Amino acid sequence: MTTELQSAMRWGATLETADAAMLLLHGRGGSAADMRGFSGSFPMPGYAFVAPEAPGQTWYPFPFTAPLERNEPHLSRALDRIRTLLGEINQAGIPSSRIMLLGFSQGACLALEFAARQLDCCAVAVGLSGGLIGPPGQTRETTTRQAEMTVFLGCGDRDPHIPVERVEETAAFFKAAGATVEKRIYPGMSHLINHDEVQEIKRLMASLPPK
Repeated sequence: MTTELQSAMRWGATLETADAAMLLLHGRGGSAADMRGFSGSFPMPGYAFVAPEAPGQTWYPFPFTAPLERNEPHLSRALDRIRTLLGEINQAGIPSSRIMLLGFSQGACLALEFAARQLDCCAVAVGLSGGLIGPPGQTRETTTRQAEMTVFLGCGDRDPHIPVERVEETAAFFKAAGATVEKRIYPGMSHLINHDEVQEIKRLMASLPPK
């Protein structure tokens, strides 16, 4: 077993026998154990779950809307960890077509940013209370590669950390890239995860093709 997978928390089916895998990214101040606890809301036989933990429980130090350079080198290191983990999951026998990438809060921002930069990284990307990283008006390189992934975005309209406008921008980016996008803005909800989002996660998990 390689270093990143050794250091990550793993549960559920083994990677060698699993039908599919989910990589879960915690929020600022959260932990891999938090994501393991959250996954109890959507148990699914045949899934291998993997959750890395950020140094100091923070993937990058400044708000996700700060200029990209302010969050370096932490942001690049975090993205590299995701890349390595996904590669190791692939090497264990699970192709990208049977991988879900899910994050909450800062972890959602990181997951979505990685998916935007590597459109073939997974079958499903789930961003719960998050959006693409960078300041308002951040330009992104266009790509000729068309995303085949499904992207689910869920956020409350009273979230003090995630502007609804950024969720809208994130949805627009992935739609333009060819992804299937489901965006749900929940009236009156703050920085939380609700039952509807959990139900959508279950549906998406069940939608992945069999091994």
